[in-house]
Amino acid sequence: MSVGKGCRYGLFFLVILLTACADVWNNPYPEADSGKNILYNAFAERPKHLDPVQSYSSNEITFTAQIYQPPLQYHYLKRPFTLIPQTALSMPFVRYYNANDEQLPANAASAEIHYSVYEISIKPGILYQPHPAFARDMQENLLYHALTVQDTRALYKLSDFEHHGTRELVAADYIYQIKRLAHPRLHSPIFGLMADYLVGLRELADTLRSMDKEMPADDFLDLREFSLSGVELVDDYTYRIHIKGKYPQFMYWLAMPFFAPVPWEADRFFSQQGLAEKNLTLDWYPVGTGPYMLTQNDPNRIMVLERNPNFAGEFYPDEGMPEDEERGLLRDAGRPLPLIDKVVFSRERESIPRWNKFLQGYYDASGIGSDSFDQAVQITGQGEAIVTDDMAAQGIRLETAVAPSTYYMGFNMLDPVVGGRTQQEQASARKLRQAISIAVDYEEYISIFANGRGIPAQGPIPPGIEGYREGRAGMNPIVYEWREERPQRKSIKLARALLAEAGYPGGIDRKTGKPLVLYFDVTARSADDKSILDWMRKQFRRLNIQLVVRSTDYNRFQDKIRKGNAQIFEWGWNADYPDPENFLFLLYGPQRKVGNNGENAANYDNVEYNQLFEQMKNMEPGPQRVRIIERMVTILREDAPWLWGFHPLDFALYHAWYENVKPNRLGYNNIKYWRIDPVLREQKRREWNEPVLWPIGAGFAVLGVFLAPAWFAYRRRELRQSLPRRVA
Repeated sequence: MSVGKGCRYGLFFLVILLTACADVWNNPYPEADSGKNILYNAFAERPKHLDPVQSYSSNEITFTAQIYQPPLQYHYLKRPFTLIPQTALSMPFVRYYNANDEQLPANAASAEIHYSVYEISIKPGILYQPHPAFARDMQENLLYHALTVQDTRALYKLSDFEHHGTRELVAADYIYQIKRLAHPRLHSPIFGLMADYLVGLRELADTLRSMDKEMPADDFLDLREFSLSGVELVDDYTYRIHIKGKYPQFMYWLAMPFFAPVPWEADRFFSQQGLAEKNLTLDWYPVGTGPYMLTQNDPNRIMVLERNPNFAGEFYPDEGMPEDEERGLLRDAGRPLPLIDKVVFSRERESIPRWNKFLQGYYDASGIGSDSFDQAVQITGQGEAIVTDDMAAQGIRLETAVAPSTYYMGFNMLDPVVGGRTQQEQASARKLRQAISIAVDYEEYISIFANGRGIPAQGPIPPGIEGYREGRAGMNPIVYEWREERPQRKSIKLARALLAEAGYPGGIDRKTGKPLVLYFDVTARSADDKSILDWMRKQFRRLNIQLVVRSTDYNRFQDKIRKGNAQIFEWGWNADYPDPENFLFLLYGPQRKVGNNGENAANYDNVEYNQLFEQMKNMEPGPQRVRIIERMVTILREDAPWLWGFHPLDFALYHAWYENVKPNRLGYNNIKYWRIDPVLREQKRREWNEPVLWPIGAGFAVLGVFLAPAWFAYRRRELRQSLPRRVA
């Protein structure tokens, strides 16, 4: 290209650039969605299960709780947490009976109660989301329940089906889901627990297992053909559940997706050959009656919830706590739910891109990583956390809450080194675990990596739950001493002495003469978490123990835990319901992961603890129950199956256009209450992301200065060549 043409093209491009509309150039979303009533959020770990019979992780219930509707839910605004009807007409009616089937008074002693009956009536007129599983022809035959392999070749997503239908929710759908807890191919994580309570569930599981062995692997196991003695259908809208003895916590389970309805049509539809290979399963595409339905599931990139057009009859609460009106949380009282049309979840593996997109207005809310804490939060002289001036200038606000949660490191008690097999090995392993418990300084961890957003745990029970005790009475004496009016971690010298008593003086195995090496299984980490793992290795080095980190993705990590192939692991637990039983059952022997597929990931099994748990679990709150809980916690502290870790303090940031937010870690079906002001969001996005063009213009100007002499020289040469030559 000649210099002259280059200058002309450069000037042309500059004119186009500078006269172009100053639209936002970095918007990651389609321009057609600008200004729409859409909530934008991010997720880090892809969900493994969206089938309500198997799903039991916090990253999964974010989706399932918006789609499925158990009979009960938590009131969004009231505290303490209060159960209210969702699809139920009213709170379940509970009757107690003795061994002679005679009804007992409501205040009967637990020892007299042989079984309890929960009667639940649901609201008529509730409809399922549109779905091909319900589609029927003119003769009312189901259209897509006899697909051939040839039929499924062109089907890759639900929208590929031409027809969709719906039907009314009935009580039989709840019964069908309860039976699915016993399904031999599904492996529900709560089967072991529920089989101890729900009459006939274990027997149904035995029957289904025998039947499944006689059937081809791809045949549909129609649960309608099998009876469950502990559940009875009264009529189209009423069913009863029979529970062994007295189990007050069962009411809380009725607010969880495990007890949400699943229609047999969806189960049958997804069981057909050729669909599972394309991820057309109930585990990938839930089918519910809730306010939202999952319309796009690409868990490596994006997941999308859209308003269920058949959802109706639920309204924003018109009462709450005294401060809720002042905070504007009752402005939408009485409005039909949901208030947001669509929710877009984008996968973000790294915290920095997620944080930057939040600051640009492309995510509506954000957690606060340790690397961005100082940019976002400042602590006042009174110890109150508030947003920094820069955040306040953007209209960003901070919401905080004490989480009913615990984060811990667990030891696999089936491992010969950290758990022990013989009685002598177990005694040695106990001292090893106690030494590590002292050495791993969670106060330091909270300060460095959580910016002080946590309380060092003294046991499994978090603040706000019965059995948690403050101060000296609540201190773990295995790890702490009471000095200067507060618990202080014991010295590393004492930890090293315990290590020597365990058979590893100076970190050397006395039997083999080799250094002690332990293995720490974690989920796949980003570069952001490298410092945490380095810190953890350093804690073990204080005992001269080599810690080898084995990293994998979350799904494989779960498989390793379920099979007992991990030695040390990290995990956490968010309360399912506000009762200590929901934390103490995590260490109950019959809830072991290995063999029982329960939630006891440490595979801890202590006879006395198990007996006390069985005594405590059905008791009403009170001093006698607290005394039993304290003895259980004492046993756990001595055995140290966990490093107790910490109870987190939740900090989250919200943009000014994000309304009706009240932190609630027990009720996960909260999206329907939230409200977005898309007009304000669009205005702020343009304001914060307007392209800065002057550096480009300046660059072209500088380029012009350098090119100008060449351009003028070129023009002079052109002129000379164009002049007529004199003939000699």
